[in-house]
Amino acid sequence: MRHALPRVAAGLFLLLGTVAAPPAQGAAPAGCAGLRGTAVPAPAIGLPTRGGEVTGAVDVPGTAALGAYCRVELAVRPVDPAAPDITVRIGLPAEWNRKAVMFGGGGYDGAVPDVAGNVPFGPAGGGTPLARGYATFASDSGHRSAAADPSLDGSFARNDEALRNFAGDALKKTRDAALYVIGKRYGGPPARAYFAGGSTGGREALAVAQRWPRDFDGVISAYPAWNAASLDLFFGYEAQVLARPGAFLNRAEQRLLYDRVVAACDGDDGLRDGVISDEAGCRFDPRVLRCRGRADRGDDCLSDRQIRAVRALSSRFTWPYRLASGETGYPGFPFLSGADMTTPRLGMGSTAPADPMPETSGYGVRFWDQWVKHFVTRDPEHAALSLDPRRPGPWRERISALSALQDVNDPDLRPFAAAGGRLLLLHGTADELVSHRSTVAYAERMRKVVGHRAVDRFARFYLVPGANHANVEAAFAAGWDSLGALDTWVERGTAPAHPVVTDNSPAGHGRTRPLCAYPAWPRYTGGDPDRAGSFRCVR
Repeated sequence: MRHALPRVAAGLFLLLGTVAAPPAQGAAPAGCAGLRGTAVPAPAIGLPTRGGEVTGAVDVPGTAALGAYCRVELAVRPVDPAAPDITVRIGLPAEWNRKAVMFGGGGYDGAVPDVAGNVPFGPAGGGTPLARGYATFASDSGHRSAAADPSLDGSFARNDEALRNFAGDALKKTRDAALYVIGKRYGGPPARAYFAGGSTGGREALAVAQRWPRDFDGVISAYPAWNAASLDLFFGYEAQVLARPGAFLNRAEQRLLYDRVVAACDGDDGLRDGVISDEAGCRFDPRVLRCRGRADRGDDCLSDRQIRAVRALSSRFTWPYRLASGETGYPGFPFLSGADMTTPRLGMGSTAPADPMPETSGYGVRFWDQWVKHFVTRDPEHAALSLDPRRPGPWRERISALSALQDVNDPDLRPFAAAGGRLLLLHGTADELVSHRSTVAYAERMRKVVGHRAVDRFARFYLVPGANHANVEAAFAAGWDSLGALDTWVERGTAPAHPVVTDNSPAGHGRTRPLCAYPAWPRYTGGDPDRAGSFRCVR
C-alpha cells in the first residue's frame, strides 16, 4: 500500500535534490595533497547545510590486495551549530574506472564505514570496490560516537538535525559533497554511481532509490531494516516478552532449540548439510522440547514459559494504534525455522532484559533501550521496560512521528526505474536481527504497486538459505559479486542470469549454491553436494 505522507516527503527531497552538480568534465584534476582545504559550497549540496571542507587528504601506498589511493576526510557542516558535523571519508584510487560506490552504515551508525571494505554478502578473497578502481565513500550519517560499539549509541537523536540526518538527510548531503570532491580530484564526475548497504545500510539503499531516484544508477540493499521504527517496536515487544519471569532461554537452551530445528527441517531440500533451504516450509513445533511438569528442569528441555516466548518472537506482532508511516506490525523472526539465537553480538544474548539494560542482553533489546531513551522520550534516565510498545500512552504521538521519519516504506520505485536505476535486494533466511519476512513484505508491496513484469525489468530479490545477519557464524556465509552483476546490468542491460553464491565460512570449503530469485529456493537433485549444479531452483 502506498502511504501519502512518506510520498510527499520524497517529492520534497527530489525538489531539493536538483540544486547543484559536481564540477564539469574537463576541469583540471587536483593532486591528493592539493585537495586539503577544498571548500564544498553549500549550493553544491542538495539539502540545507553550511557547506563542507576537506580536512585531510593523504596518499595511501598500494599493497598486493589494494592499489594506491588517496584517502580524504571531509566535514559537512550542519545548519544547527549544536548539531554534529557529517564526517565523510572518500577513497580515490590512483587507477580510477570512472565509477563510484557509496557504502551504507549499520545500527545507529556513529562511525564511518571502511571505504576499502566490501559490499554486504560480497565475495571473499579481496576484490573490494576500491581495489577494482571504484572511488568509494561513506559517512557516519551525521554523528560520531566514542562508545565501544557506536552502532548501539543512540544519544545523538536528542538533536533534531542529527536525527533527520540519521533518518536519511545525511545520505543526500554525503553523496553530493563526495561527488563534488571526486570531481575536483579527477576533473569530472563519475560516469556511474552505486550504493551498497546492509541492515541500516540496506534501509539507506532503499531510501536513496525512493527519495532521490536519479542520484544512483544502481543500489544493493541487503537485509534492509527499511521499517526501522516498526522493528524498534518489535524489539520493545521482545524486551517485554523475555523480561517475564522464567521466559528467557539461556545459551544452552538457545542452542538446544536451534539444533533441534535444523535436525527437523534440514533434509527437506533433499540434502542434510546444515542449511534449511525451504525456510517457509519448515514447521517445527517447540512443544516437542517441553520439560516434564512444564517447568524449567535444566538445559535439555524448555518450560512452557520459554515455549510461549519463542512462539511470540516467531510470530507477527501488531500494535492497536495508527502510525504516520502506515505500518501496522512486524512479522517476527525465523527462530522456529533456522535462525540461531546464539550468534555472537547479534543474537539474544546471555542475560534477560532488565532496567538498566545489561550489556550482555541481546542486540535488539539494547537497540530498543537506546531508542526509548534518546529517540522517543529524549530522557537518558528513562527506563526502557516501562514503555510498552502495545500501549505507549503519552508517547504514542512521538512514536508515530518517528515512524514517518524512519520507515522507508514507499514501494513505488517507478521513478527510480524510469531513471534507469537497477536494484538488487538480498536477505538471508536465517537472519536473527532483521527479519527476512519484512523484506518479503516490501517486495510483495513493490510488485503489487509497480506490477510483476515492470519490477522484473529493474529489480531482483534473492533469499539466501542459511545466511544470517552480516554473515556472523552463519550456517551459510554467503558471498557473491553483486557489484559486478549490478554494474553489468546497468552498463550492458544484462540482468543477472543463474547467479551462484559461495559459502565463505571456513567450514563451508567453498561450496556453492544457486542464488534463487524469490520465491524459489534451491533443492538438491543429485551429484556433488558442494556444487551449485547439483541443485535446482524450485517453488
